[in-house]
Order: sequence, then structure tokens, then C-alpha cells
Amino acid sequence: MARGKVTIQDIADALGISRNTASKALNGTEGLPEETRNKVIKKAIELKYKQFSLIEPENVLPKSSRNIALLTENLPNTSHFGSTLISGLEKHISAEGYNLSIHIIREIEQKSLTLPNNFDVDNVDGIICIELFNLEYSRLITDLGVPTIFIDCSAHVCYPEFQADILLMENEHSTYHLTKKLIDGGYTTLGFIGDYNHCMSFNERWSGFNRALTAAGIPLQAEQCILDDDRLFFATPEWAAGKLQAMPKLPSAFICANDYIAVNMMKALKQSNYSIPGDIAVCGFDDGPEACIIEPHLTTVHIYSSEMGIKAAEMLLSRIESPQQPYQVTHISTRPVIRESTPEFKQ
Repeated sequence: MARGKVTIQDIADALGISRNTASKALNGTEGLPEETRNKVIKKAIELKYKQFSLIEPENVLPKSSRNIALLTENLPNTSHFGSTLISGLEKHISAEGYNLSIHIIREIEQKSLTLPNNFDVDNVDGIICIELFNLEYSRLITDLGVPTIFIDCSAHVCYPEFQADILLMENEHSTYHLTKKLIDGGYTTLGFIGDYNHCMSFNERWSGFNRALTAAGIPLQAEQCILDDDRLFFATPEWAAGKLQAMPKLPSAFICANDYIAVNMMKALKQSNYSIPGDIAVCGFDDGPEACIIEPHLTTVHIYSSEMGIKAAEMLLSRIESPQQPYQVTHISTRPVIRESTPEFKQ
């Protein structure tokens, strides 16, 4: 077996135990017999599992490479919150003496569940994943045994089983806040636009939207929502207009999963001669530069991107220092920003 390719499943198979048991043993979970834990750790050392690959019988600790790898499906551009996040992250880890390398995970690698050629798992102390929402590929990374943090993650992650730290912006409460404000302002028909299975953040925004409807006793009108696969939202410019035209009746307000979707929907609405917010109100999420370029300016939710980058670095460095600590799921506060795409109301 090639060095650096050993997974938790390999250890479990070698001992004839479940992957869950092997994972608990390697992560110091309480309640496991000490004999079982010792067997798993011994086998991990024998197979040169990443976490123990450099540990010899005399328990010499592995040397630090001082390298952090950032894995992402898309390299964020300057208008994306991720570019500011990465800047804050890089400054913090550089101050601690670590180098940051960026690796783009292509679609072919995700389908084949293979790591990029330029990624050397034996030469990194920690991994940061941004916009990696494929659950199987996420498990491939966590099985490497390297301290890892995901900044946002798959919508289908089950926290108790996921062997990595997760950092998210606060999504549900801010979306609930905006939806409730619209309802309190007299809006009784509201639609959600976005693929809530795209990622955990979109899923939490969808939950916040539905929670506000439920609290107000307003039934969800599925025919007034656009919940298609996320890739379709990047289709032709006519796609958004076609989806709106196919609706039997438009709602009085749209809550969109992000600003990109909101801006495209606003353009399609204006092309169809709808007034915003006169005929229909629109909200987004991200507070990117486009939110203040589109007319009218977009009501949205501000993300503290730089602070998220710093927090991600702190969490990962803490994990490297103390790998046996309990995994964390952390949310960084967000802030609703009211602009002209919705009626005026107190924030």
C-alpha cells in the first residue's frame, strides 16, 4: 500500500472492526475499551496511517512541515467573499510560520475520488476546504487523517459522523429575520430561489425561510419557489426569465440563496416590466459588490469574510496542536443589510 494512502477504512478492515469504531479509537472518543483503542493505534502505526506515519516504536513525534493546503473547487475571484476570507486566513497562518498552498479540485478528480497530482499528503500539517460540497470527496479528505477544517460543507453532512471541524457563516437566523420583516410588513406570499441541497449554507437559509413562514402560519407555496439544481442557475441569461414566466403567479417577495441569484432574478423581473420593490421585493445573501451596483440596491446579509478566514486559521492551528479535541461546528455572526429592493422597515 502506497505511503500516505492509508485510510481509516483500511485500518478497520485489517482488524475486522467497523470504520466507526476505528475512527473513535483514533480520535480519542470516550467509552471505547482501552484494549480496542490500543489495537487500532498499533495497527495505524504499522500501516503508516498519516496521523502516525512518522511515529517509530520509541514514540518520536513527527516533524512539522509547516505547510497548510487549501483545497477548493473554484478559486474565488475578487467579487467573491472567499477572496477576502483567504486573505485573512493567509495572513494569520503566515504569522504563525506556516505556508499556504492552493489546490484546485477538478470535476474529474471528484468523480474518480482522487487527489490532485500536485498535492503531497505527507507534506502538509493541515487542510482547509472551501466550496467542496461533494460528500464522498469530503470523506476521502477526512480519511487522510490530516487535521482538516471545512469552510461550508455538503448539505448532507451528518455532524456526529463527520471527522473534521466545520466553519459556517450564520445563515438561518439572518434569513429568518429578513423573511419575518417582510411578513410583518404585510407580505403574505413569499418564494425561495436557490438549490437548498447545494451546500450547508443554502440549506440553513432555506430552513430560516421556512421557519419564518411556519411561525406566521403561512403555507409554503412550492410553485412560487425555484429550487432547481444549482448548476442551472448559471445557464443562459434567458433561463431565469423562463422560470419566472412559467410561474402561475409570482409571489410578493423573493428570498434568494445568494446575491448572484438575486441580481439575475432582478434583471429578469425588470425585463418583464416588474417594479422592484413596488410589484415584488427581493432579498439576497453575501453583500458582495454587485449588491450596491444593481438598481435598486439589494437588501442582503453581510458576511464578515476576513474574520471568517482568521477564525478558520485559529481553528485549524488548534486542531494541529491538539488533534484529539472534540470536533467543532462554528458559526460566525452575519448582519442583515436593508436596501431599496425591499420596502423600508426597521432593522
